[in-house]
Amino acid sequence: MTARSVGLFISAAIAEIGGAYLMWQAIKDDRGVLFALAGALALAGYGAIAALQPDAHFGRVLAAYGGVFIVGSLLWGMAFDGFHPDRYDIAGALICLIGVGVIMYAR
Repeated sequence: MTARSVGLFISAAIAEIGGAYLMWQAIKDDRGVLFALAGALALAGYGAIAALQPDAHFGRVLAAYGGVFIVGSLLWGMAFDGFHPDRYDIAGALICLIGVGVIMYAR
């Protein structure tokens, strides 16, 4: 069950961050309406993926997902936007992942 949950968190992060990035490209870089529509579709997909988590508590799932989102955003920035995290970004991301583990899997 933990592997499924982690997979869903990663899938949700790709959908949400990817959707936000497409929307960013549409608005900030004037990439057009198709980028915006693809972004909106991916963001809707994120919501559906998040709802597939085995834990029935919305607040817990979304709180834990926040940590995954933070780490995923930093990784996305590195892969697609030329971002280079500093030691504080990395330390903060590790703290967030510890929080995810405590919130979702410590029981």
